[in-house]
Amino acid sequence: MNNLPDSPSFNSHPSNVRYSPPLRFGGKKRKADEQDDGRSGMHDDNRYSEDNQMNSTNNLPRSPGASQRMISKRQRSDVTGRPLPLTRLLETVDSHTLKSMLQTICDRHPGLTTEVLSLAPRPTVNSALSTLSNYESTMRLAFPYGGNSGADYAFNRVRPALNELLDALSDYTPHFLPPNESQATTSLTFLDEATHIIHRLPNWDNPLHNHSKNMAYEEITKAWVLVVQEAAKRGAGIQLEYGGWGAKLAKHVEQSQGRMQSALVHLKQAVGHDDYGKETNKFSGRNFNMHSAGVQVPVRSW
Repeated sequence: MNNLPDSPSFNSHPSNVRYSPPLRFGGKKRKADEQDDGRSGMHDDNRYSEDNQMNSTNNLPRSPGASQRMISKRQRSDVTGRPLPLTRLLETVDSHTLKSMLQTICDRHPGLTTEVLSLAPRPTVNSALSTLSNYESTMRLAFPYGGNSGADYAFNRVRPALNELLDALSDYTPHFLPPNESQATTSLTFLDEATHIIHRLPNWDNPLHNHSKNMAYEEITKAWVLVVQEAAKRGAGIQLEYGGWGAKLAKHVEQSQGRMQSALVHLKQAVGHDDYGKETNKFSGRNFNMHSAGVQVPVRSW
């Protein structure tokens, strides 16, 4: 009897049956992962689509009315009346008003005067002369048009501005004198220009009206003497000699018609020779009556 070969038995390899479920599970897992990835991709696509939609919405032009309402809403909370800051307020104040305000504050609070003086910049020769020049210009503009410029009418018109100029000159001059000013050259530079201002003061027909000019010469001469003496004490006589101050002072003596002769005498003593002002010797011994016609007039104190 022919023996047929045994047919393969499916049960002969139980391991195949045993491992098949994990394969099926693995397939399900991959399928589930693919489904999850698909869902995630869908969510990402949806989120991307939503973002694009929002961006597109934001980029859409707003109506003019809506923009205006938003601007008005922001401004409505900020717009309110308020005073200017001090820095802006001071920008609108002219120098004359500012000076008056500062003077009023110091008058009401005297203790602030020292602090203001310490904070204020020290006047220079140029700044002081510029101020004096403004006063002189104001005096010139006060003269009436036409007529006699030396008459009483002209004097009455000019007198207020003339007094302001002389008051300013009497205040600025001590500032440039020792010991407040230690540099002889600085003092002499100011005195030289201040003396020119006095030369340019008007001469009046009435001798009594010339008293202020005579007193100005007297006081400026004292200032020259003080500076020359202090310079000689500090051994600065060489500055007087080689700075040309002797020649300048000799010219002032001539223009003042000898009123400043004593200042030149002290300068000659300081430099040790008598080479200046030979033309001014004709004024020596001349006596100028500062109290014109014997009338007593208050002396201006510098």
